[in-house]
Order: sequence, then structure tokens, then C-alpha cells
Amino acid sequence: MKGNRITKAFEMCRERGEAAFIPFVTAGDPDLDTTYDIVLTMAENGADIIELGIPFSDPLADGPTIQAASQRALQAGVNPDEILDVVELIRKESQCPIVLMGYYNPVLKYGLSAFAERVSEAGADGTIIPDLPLEEAGEWQRVARENGIANIFLVAPNTPQKRVEKISKRSKGFLYYVSVTGITGARKELPEELTQGLERVRSVSPVPVAVGFGISSPEQVHMLKGHADGIIVGSAIVKIIEANAQAKKGLLKEVGAFVKEMKEATTLPSLSSH
Repeated sequence: MKGNRITKAFEMCRERGEAAFIPFVTAGDPDLDTTYDIVLTMAENGADIIELGIPFSDPLADGPTIQAASQRALQAGVNPDEILDVVELIRKESQCPIVLMGYYNPVLKYGLSAFAERVSEAGADGTIIPDLPLEEAGEWQRVARENGIANIFLVAPNTPQKRVEKISKRSKGFLYYVSVTGITGARKELPEELTQGLERVRSVSPVPVAVGFGISSPEQVHMLKGHADGIIVGSAIVKIIEANAQAKKGLLKEVGAFVKEMKEATTLPSLSSH
């Protein structure tokens, strides 16, 4: 099963005493050729798993940075098929696990079975569909499983523990822990209760737990590494892309350096060991 690429990435990180570093980028921002180069650059600079956003007109869970990236990509006419073509090209160069993050509407419109088959053919390993709750996910999970795709669920700090147990049992690949109640976006400080929340979720989850939303510095990554199996960073990378969109060489250099620095922060001895 291709989802095993995700599992293997976590296992390798665990063996090395690291957390997995999972950068996010919006596909098609500023264009798909650049997305291809960005993904390979991130893989070369230590990304363990890469999250690739499928732009959508109404991204409920995303803050202003990723919303703007989605808008830029949509204005350029990017669609799911073109994104999956890029995934296919990336697969010829890299075996770094790729997780597609997108909303349910485009998947439903595409057709669940057709989308799962296409995702599998392209070589993507998993999906995150933030607006698809557990109760309504049965059909998608079935076709995803049949096509070897890991469907990753999200839990939040206010998700009741019984529900966390239920969701984590159904999540494949990993469980996405949303660090704050709210939308994505880089923040200077992380909430104190975050580490306690992570421990609470990890204590019941049969799959690795990765934390995302608001993480933007190596210090934050280092602080979290003993409490999470994976660390997801999106808005901070999307901001670098936005700031350097006119100069591709500079953009790739900046993204590569940032990913390298963030990955290194997951490898340093942790202040707290789990």
C-alpha cells in the first residue's frame, strides 16, 4: 500500500529520534512548474512528508495567507487534474510521501472513485479533507482504502477524548492535531496547553500524531518535537513563496534554506523526551 510511504517516514524519524517535518505548499502558487520545483527542493532539504494543497474558493480551515495563495492559483486556472499530473512528474524524481490537502466539494464533483483512482495512479499517498467529518466519511474512506490512499483526519484541542479515540482509530497514515481552535496562520507564541493536548491525543492514538496551524519558527519546532510525531508548517512557507514569486531562483533558495533549518530543529536533542 502506498500509504506505507507515510508510515515508513514516521518509522525512520522515530528510529533517528526525530519528529517528521511536514511542509505545506499550495499547488499552482505562483504556477505549477514552480510547485514542481518547490516540492523537489523541499524533499532535497529534509522534508519527511510533503502536504500539497488543492486550491479551493472557500477554504474554511485556512487563514488569510493560504486563502490568498488559493486565490492566486485559482486565478491562474489550476485544477485537480493538472495538480495530479505534477504529482506524477514529482514521483519520477522523488519518493518523498505526498499528502493532498483539499476540500470535499471538488472531490465530490470529480467523483469519489474516479478521484481515488487518479490520486493513486499519480502516486500521492494520502488525503486530508478538513470539511469531511467522521460521520460522513465512510464512502470516501472505503474508496481511498481500495486505492491504497491513507485518509488523514483532524482533531482539535476542544475535541472530546472519546471522539479523539474514535477519530484516531479511523485515521490512516497519521492524525492531524490542530494546535489552536481557529484557522491556520503563523503565530509568534504557541499556547501552553498545546503540549498537554498533544500528550492527551497521543496517549490514545494508534497512528502517529502530527501538529499543525501556527508553527513558524525553529524554536517552536524544537519545543514541540518531544510531544508530537510530526510537525506541519504551512503559512510560513507560503509567505516565503509570496515574497519571492518574481524571482524563481531566489524563491527556491529561500524555501530550501527554511525547510533545512526547520528539519534540523526536529533533530536536535529535545528538552523533553516522550
